[in-house]
Amino acid sequence: MLIPLHDANALRHIRTPVVTRLLILANIAVYLLMLPDGLAALADRLVLLFGFIPALVTHAAVLPPDLQLVPPEITFVTYAFLHGSISHIGINMIFLYIFGDNVEDAMGHGKFLFFYLACAAAGAGLHLILTGQPEAPLIGASGAISGVVIAYALLHPHVRLWVLVLFGIPVPLPAFIPLVFWIGQQFFELVTGLGDSVSFAAHVGGIVAGGLLVLVLRRPGVPLFDRDIARSRAAADEPVPVQPWRRIQNDKKGPSSDDSPPPATRWGR
Repeated sequence: MLIPLHDANALRHIRTPVVTRLLILANIAVYLLMLPDGLAALADRLVLLFGFIPALVTHAAVLPPDLQLVPPEITFVTYAFLHGSISHIGINMIFLYIFGDNVEDAMGHGKFLFFYLACAAAGAGLHLILTGQPEAPLIGASGAISGVVIAYALLHPHVRLWVLVLFGIPVPLPAFIPLVFWIGQQFFELVTGLGDSVSFAAHVGGIVAGGLLVLVLRRPGVPLFDRDIARSRAAADEPVPVQPWRRIQNDKKGPSSDDSPPPATRWGR
């Protein structure tokens, strides 16, 4: 598994990724509500109320009246705010934190919120089509996150991305290398059926929707496969060190054509 750590890709159009942060807070708040041992019954109830259950959508089954709080169609979106374990929500929120801000920057706040929810719904839709367990609840933001990942890969494939690979080793790579590998893994797992406890159909549904929606929802003038990487403000403000030997040379012989400061480093080149 590849876990992203840092991308050094600054925002260009917005000051704060408000929607990304609110989505992370909403997911964490719901998870904390489900977490305490004393509220285990509440957690199960929330899964039945807001998880995506294909049999309910197709009307092959019904819930007891006290659990019919929202129409089954609403659960195409609500399921994406429920998570079953700390690792489940942790990995999803790391992906959203690393990649969501730049995708939101490329689309704007309102379009990004629509994009995120649409990818979640697309994930549930493909899960509905391909599922072999129609009465098992689907929960987790992975469908929406998969859409965010493919959008980032199409927008910023050349950004230098630090990822945690095998044995916990952090490695800097052009973003397209780990992201294409991750995307390919989702299709492979779906085709082979190796991950029985994970709905890779939801992942692939989010990927397909995200890849199509980013084409029409990005701001006018925002390119695909961008090579002009915007550095973070901290990197831009970093002073350029003066090499001592050049200062001595200047004192003795005056200005030289070789004493201009080196060009600023661009991440991802």
